[in-house]
Amino acid sequence: MKMATMRRSRDDQLPGITGVIRLDRRAPRLIQRLHAGDVAVIDASDLDRSTADALISARVSAVVNAKASISGRYPTLGPEVLIAEGIALLDSVGTDIFSAVKEGTRVRLDGDVLYSGEHEIARGVRQDEQSIAASMLRAKDGLSAQLAAFASSAQQYMASEKELLLDGVGLPQLATVFADRHVLMVARSYDFKADLKALKHYIREFRPVLIGVDGGADVLRDAGYRPDLVVGDLDAVSEAALRDAGEVVAHADSNGRVEGLARVQDLRIDPVIFATAGTSEDAAMLLAEAGRAKLIVTVGIRATLEEFLDAGRGGMASTVLTRLKLGGRLVDAKAAAQLFQTRISGWALVLLALAALVAVAVVLVASTAGESYLHILSGGWQHLVDRLRDMFS
Repeated sequence: MKMATMRRSRDDQLPGITGVIRLDRRAPRLIQRLHAGDVAVIDASDLDRSTADALISARVSAVVNAKASISGRYPTLGPEVLIAEGIALLDSVGTDIFSAVKEGTRVRLDGDVLYSGEHEIARGVRQDEQSIAASMLRAKDGLSAQLAAFASSAQQYMASEKELLLDGVGLPQLATVFADRHVLMVARSYDFKADLKALKHYIREFRPVLIGVDGGADVLRDAGYRPDLVVGDLDAVSEAALRDAGEVVAHADSNGRVEGLARVQDLRIDPVIFATAGTSEDAAMLLAEAGRAKLIVTVGIRATLEEFLDAGRGGMASTVLTRLKLGGRLVDAKAAAQLFQTRISGWALVLLALAALVAVAVVLVASTAGESYLHILSGGWQHLVDRLRDMFS
């Protein structure tokens, strides 16, 4: 213990950023284990904003990526967000890092090099605002190719899942009731904290069905809500959120594989399996649509072209086609917050109460009977003041 303390003290005196290293090739699993000040090691070509926001929420001190956070295929949003929050980003260190150091080791990031003690364990490209801006500018040249790839993937998705999308074939039966109700669907991405806070009056009045998509289940729980339904990658959801959920749907791929199934079964939770090539967000939307939900409000879910591209080529086709199916029933949180306002504001209620008291006082003063009431009220008030004076004297 003394040796570890001495080593930590010596490392803290050296230049750079120090922290405990956490490694996982799958970001959702890694995020569950992160603590403030950790150095997170990921394996993500084109770091999306959803993952970046989760790393920011975990308050890591640095992110080390085995691959390039901006490969040049399209302008991905994650690196800009990390750097803007003051989190160091070291890119392209190679996958050997996953075997070069054990999780829990204290490391130091200095410039382009990651050290364990005095031993160099990885070297890469340290990103800053200028390097990311230059990479993003070059990546814009890849947008036309990505849009062409989207058209191709849309055809493939329709060919493989047209029965699910058009006729609902393969949708599981759920205990959660959606019919004629509002649904609030929350994911851990894209301004989720501010958007969820802005909808607190809406939630209180309409009491929508609350769906947590992947890490969105923990977002709801952290905000004080109990998710009625959790949908998605089970590795991305904490045990506490899984236990609190009214119902759990595991998003399986088109081959029926489910990440984290054994972990959930160990909690004695029997999830409903939903196999689809689409994203977890798409799966949740299709379930709400099939249940005849009246309105679906989304928090932290992709809404713009840049955000669709940021999801990667694999999820774009199903994302757009699913939204076309839902049509006007799908509303983004920002639009919902602007449209919905409480019918009577707090200040209006205070003014109404004051106006009512003034009206009562005028009636009492003007009427003959009012003199008797005023005398009684005056006596009661004086009695209360005397009692309080006796208590504190």
